Amino acid sequence: MRQLIPPPHVLWTTLGIAVLAGCATVGPNFTKPEPQAPEGYTRDALPAATVSASGALGAAQSFATGSTVAPDWWRQFGSARLDALIARALAGSPTLAAAEATLRQAQQVYAAQAGSTLYPTVNAKLGASRSETNAASVGQKGNASNIYELYNAGVAVNYNLDLFGGNRRALEALAAQADYQRFQLAGAKLTLAANVAATAFSQAQLAAQIDATEAILEAQLAQLDIARKRFELGAVAKSEVLSLQTQVEQTRATLPPLRNRLQQVGHLLAVLAGEAPGAADIPGFTLAEFTLPARLPVVVPSELLRQRPDIQASTALLHAATAQYGVAVSSLYPQINLSASLGSAALSPGALFGPGSMVWSLAGQLAQPLFNAGLRAGANAAEASLQAAGANYQQTVLQALRNVADALRALENDARTLQAQDAANASAQEALQLVEQQYRMGATSYLQLLTAQQQAQQTRIGLIAAQAQRLADSAALYQAMGGGVLGATDKQAGNAAAVAAASAIRRTAAQ
Repeated sequence: MRQLIPPPHVLWTTLGIAVLAGCATVGPNFTKPEPQAPEGYTRDALPAATVSASGALGAAQSFATGSTVAPDWWRQFGSARLDALIARALAGSPTLAAAEATLRQAQQVYAAQAGSTLYPTVNAKLGASRSETNAASVGQKGNASNIYELYNAGVAVNYNLDLFGGNRRALEALAAQADYQRFQLAGAKLTLAANVAATAFSQAQLAAQIDATEAILEAQLAQLDIARKRFELGAVAKSEVLSLQTQVEQTRATLPPLRNRLQQVGHLLAVLAGEAPGAADIPGFTLAEFTLPARLPVVVPSELLRQRPDIQASTALLHAATAQYGVAVSSLYPQINLSASLGSAALSPGALFGPGSMVWSLAGQLAQPLFNAGLRAGANAAEASLQAAGANYQQTVLQALRNVADALRALENDARTLQAQDAANASAQEALQLVEQQYRMGATSYLQLLTAQQQAQQTRIGLIAAQAQRLADSAALYQAMGGGVLGATDKQAGNAAAVAAASAIRRTAAQ
């Protein structure tokens, strides 16, 4: 058995190198950036609440600074049908299915690399060979031949000591790529929910605008019919009839584009839900079924930078670039590989595991680049990639702050627009009521009544657009705040890729 044990100096040398391997890792260690977050999103302070108008969609909205965003923020709009449609989209969207599959791929790539990087590779082999040699070829007399068989069995172990951490940096980069895909999935979910909500609001707006336009067209047709009868009686000139007919056709021409947009919006909702437009049962939304969120969360800027999926994804890419730079630097240093084998060899199967058949070997190899002009250039390229990732991260942060600032100002200004449209609508309705009273008393003509009705409907179209815009602004703010979808995920134990890799390695070992 003594022959199976390597000499002591070999063992001590190997152990010393292994200790060094666990201590050295070249390249910078990644630290999550902490950019200087501003105190507020806009130069001017936000008002305590927006202005108000009449109706459910005209209520004032207050800003809750420092609060968090609910993961199911779309429920704040009070529509059970919208909630159900978003649930269908999150469950059936091919876009999300692709993002989930890409995340699983990244996790399994990490697991595959971790299995071969963190642990030695062990291979078993079993072989047999039959050979014949001529006696004369080895200096013996005669033409006799020697036939013999050789049997061997053994286990070979190979391990890269990764003395300067290049393999560990590569593994770190793969883990960061898996994190990137995880944040991309979260961003895709947030975008999908926001798109469904915004499209539902657009559908409700178009349906209401079509109703108002059809009412205007009906009044204009009645007005044209009266003008034609008066023309036949010689009471008006033909130019007045032609003018009214032109107005009717112009109004009629606006309906097909509106209907086309309404149908396209329905098709879009079906696709967002992961269904074919011809087979999907998409509800027809109305503005009356939505409520305006009365209290809007405003996450503080420093928390926003830790919450938004696009910022988290950009951080993961920066992490990956940092690790890749470490990989490039490690290529400038020595590479050490160890291999060992233990087995037996014999001329007959029966003696394969008998006394004196055992053989072993232990080998180490060190490779130090002496001249390779491309290695330094590769390290420089990786450093430039790291600098680009840092700049892209800063741009992502600036864009996120801009998104929030735009959404906050839109809420404030569009609330004022709705207030003005609501006042105009109230005046138009009051004017219509006066004309109706005068008409019933015989103090005004039917033509004047039709004109007042058209003006009221035209004003209603502007009010509808302002109401839908406030709903869309609220959804845009939830999306700009990160939607709350990462709140628990980002604070859970760590790296999703590492968890998946550990599970995969344990399953492999059990098998």
